[in-house]
Amino acid sequence: MNIGEVVSKAEQAGVELIEFLFVDNGGTIRGKLTHVDHLKGRMVGGIGLTPAMMAMNMLDQLQPIPEMGPVGEVRLVPDPKSFRVLPYSPKVASMMCNQISLSHEPWEACPRSFLQSVIDQAQDMGIHIMATYEDEFTLAKPDGNGGFLPIDEALCFSSIAMEVGNPVILDMMSALKAQDIQPEQYYPELGHGQHELSISPTDLLTAADNQVRYRETVRAVAKQHGLVASFAPKPFPDQAGNGAHIHFSLWDDKWQENLLWDPNDRYKLSEMGYQFAAGILRHLRGLVGITCASVNSYRRLNPRSWSSAYTAFGPDNREAAVRIASTFWGNEEKSMNMELKSSDSSANPYLAMGALVAAGLDGIRNGWHPGNGVEVDPATLSDEEREELGIVRLPSSLAEAIDAMEADSFFHATLGDLLFRSYTTVKRSEHAAFSEQDTAYELKHHFFKF
Repeated sequence: MNIGEVVSKAEQAGVELIEFLFVDNGGTIRGKLTHVDHLKGRMVGGIGLTPAMMAMNMLDQLQPIPEMGPVGEVRLVPDPKSFRVLPYSPKVASMMCNQISLSHEPWEACPRSFLQSVIDQAQDMGIHIMATYEDEFTLAKPDGNGGFLPIDEALCFSSIAMEVGNPVILDMMSALKAQDIQPEQYYPELGHGQHELSISPTDLLTAADNQVRYRETVRAVAKQHGLVASFAPKPFPDQAGNGAHIHFSLWDDKWQENLLWDPNDRYKLSEMGYQFAAGILRHLRGLVGITCASVNSYRRLNPRSWSSAYTAFGPDNREAAVRIASTFWGNEEKSMNMELKSSDSSANPYLAMGALVAAGLDGIRNGWHPGNGVEVDPATLSDEEREELGIVRLPSSLAEAIDAMEADSFFHATLGDLLFRSYTTVKRSEHAAFSEQDTAYELKHHFFKF
């Protein structure tokens, strides 16, 4: 859509307010709103934003980054194609924004512009990316004492849990479809009150936008049912954690040939697919600093937790960080994809998807190979066996993951100086802030922030 079409659609839908949304380095969805009467002008000139917002951590503690202080301004400029009327918020629509400098160029610290730059790199290599997030979230209700309890204590995939969750899940599905997001599957997960609602893959930029819409929609619809939906990686310490696995596939310029597919390979994976996986694995210890982006993430990222705690890959191995997903009968080539399991919803989706794809492209450029696929739980192997296979433990804390990012020159080169410095500074501040508090403080703030 162009600007005129967006304005017309907003007026026809009776929209009065439009959210201009972005995601900061702390993984928080933020934004400003404009009245529909000013929409056309704001789409051209943007809405002013202090650069300091990208120096805020998830506790709204401003970090000392010289380029992100009280002086200066960037503009939130929306992507017309991202316009959606919000079915759960009367007379409100939303748009996803790029942060543009006053010189009319993408700001160096803009996550969405970063993702677009990675998309451009892939296209220069003749590669188009399809992707989606596969989110888990916890539905909870007030316990009467200022806390929350899961809405059920039923078993994994239990029909009892389905019955409890169905009313709110059906409304979530309807709200997602109204925003051009196609639901695929739903089922209760292992944790009490934990549910998974998967959506169809799209092009990479829309997939990241959809993750923002998904989080907003699930929380809003749950609230309408008197519930709280939390995407926190570990909302309850004694229950299974919430992941946000990233499924992805590579396609040719015409979106016709799945570049991961090789019918003659043992795992049906192409040489390019192996190289892409190898790039991810090579950089994974630092990559989880972006895909598992909170202090709370590392309560989930443990061995024998089905959360992928090692740099392993393999066919349908749900303890491997990179899973080669089995294809669907009758649609083998089109359904061929891989999955990054070491990912959750505390991540900025633009940074996570951009860094993931950039790592994979690095593997293709260098012709790396990940070795043999692992068909057992890596935790069951001895230290010697893992060393022989090149499998290492992922970081056990956010600070350790940021250390790994800084030790791998790939991340500074890929994100660029300002985005890299601001991101790592914000994340180190979060680690420091939560280190001074108890577990209850950590759980409370992650429960509500994500």
